[in-house]
Amino acid sequence: MAMISRRKKLYQVGTSLNQYLYHFGRYSEIPLVYDDLLRFSESMPYEDPSGKETLWLTVMFPHEVMMELRPKLTRIYAELQIGGDTTHHEHLTVDRIDFGEFGNSRPFRIRITNQYNDNSDYYYVKNADASRIYGLELEHILSPNRINYLARGNTLIEEHIAGLPGDVFASDYLSKPEVNRVRIAKEFVKFNERCFIRLLGDMRSVNYVVDVTPDFEEVQYRVRPIDFDQQSYQGKGKIYMAYHFDSNKDVTRLSFREMNRKTIAQYAEEERTQMARRAHVEKNRLQALLRIMAREHLSPPEHVIQLREDLCRIHSTKAFENCITMGELTGEHIKLILSDKNFSYAQRRG
Repeated sequence: MAMISRRKKLYQVGTSLNQYLYHFGRYSEIPLVYDDLLRFSESMPYEDPSGKETLWLTVMFPHEVMMELRPKLTRIYAELQIGGDTTHHEHLTVDRIDFGEFGNSRPFRIRITNQYNDNSDYYYVKNADASRIYGLELEHILSPNRINYLARGNTLIEEHIAGLPGDVFASDYLSKPEVNRVRIAKEFVKFNERCFIRLLGDMRSVNYVVDVTPDFEEVQYRVRPIDFDQQSYQGKGKIYMAYHFDSNKDVTRLSFREMNRKTIAQYAEEERTQMARRAHVEKNRLQALLRIMAREHLSPPEHVIQLREDLCRIHSTKAFENCITMGELTGEHIKLILSDKNFSYAQRRG
């Protein structure tokens, strides 16, 4: 059983990472609204469509504060979705603002509604954290999923990732007779492999979604992380293996019930091969990110020491013995697993 002991601290976004964000189009002159959003005056529990309370709070603001916030928030949405063309967002309105005090980044969820057709969309405003940004970038580069986000100062803007929350999928859908259990098992194996290789931890069922897509014969599934706070932070190696969490025990049991170990190994190898191809295509970008990450301290020293020892034990190697930061461990881990697939990582300390 894997456990997260306490809330992690936020790590500031340094100069080198800011330069990287600017170079690759992630930096934007968006309004710095995070601190303004903390000025809410009232809150009430947010209930999901079935009437069940969630961990979110719907927050209200004094009239003058909301008057300041509304145009900033619609401008941010336009910047995120269409590059800031103001001629296409005058009909948008801020319908609701929710606050998640439970999260490391203490996120705000903004609901934007099109007044012409009542269609709504969401995005998130979060307290910028270097760990989370590295997690978002590694997901964008190494996974089959595209990630849309913007950053400036202490404000991080993330696009909503659609899908069924993992805990809801496990409780309400996993036992349905029409569900293709083999395909779910296959995708969970691949998801676990992606998270472990790039050292994304804390993939409890509340921290990922299942994207369900009807295909011409069968339904396709894809498991996507939605929380990147625990990128290369924890010391225990098991934290980076999704199947070790109690909340994933049902889908883990399903995977071992529906597939033998040889088939599981096949799907894990398929994902490693696909990751290697993505790494090769984005070689310059990935190497630039990992070089910056290797120079930063993103975790307490005792976590680095513990994970270094765990990875050496798991892989029966001494490849990690000289790593002194989590970024170096991440780079060496990717290199170790993908090294025979045309990927190289030049480790540099500044």
